Amino acid sequence: MSHDHSGPNPITFATAPAEVRVSREGTQLAYSTRALVLHEPGAIDRYYLPRDDVDFTTLETIDLSSTCPIKGIASDYWSAAGDPAADPIAWSYPDPIEHVEKIRGYIAFYNEKVDVSVV
Repeated sequence: MSHDHSGPNPITFATAPAEVRVSREGTQLAYSTRALVLHEPGAIDRYYLPRDDVDFTTLETIDLSSTCPIKGIASDYWSAAGDPAADPIAWSYPDPIEHVEKIRGYIAFYNEKVDVSVV
């Protein structure tokens, strides 16, 4: 996977409202009061949650990586625990490009594959 972007870094960040909950089929995957919202033109907003706020017992590591020219290499991916298809639902950039350093140590979820509740 990759994304085609041109020009200067179009990404902006905001602090998420008080609470962000991520669940799938009734199971809570993550809960945070410290999430970031990443705004990228042409893409849906993504919530990045600190690793400490993710319940890794509900996830399984999968062998996948992707490159984004404005964020770097996403080499950590997870599927829901027990998913035989190992469909990726979360990822992180362990070593992001300098101008998006804020997402180091954060996990993002595919909004379209999980339920994200923002309060």
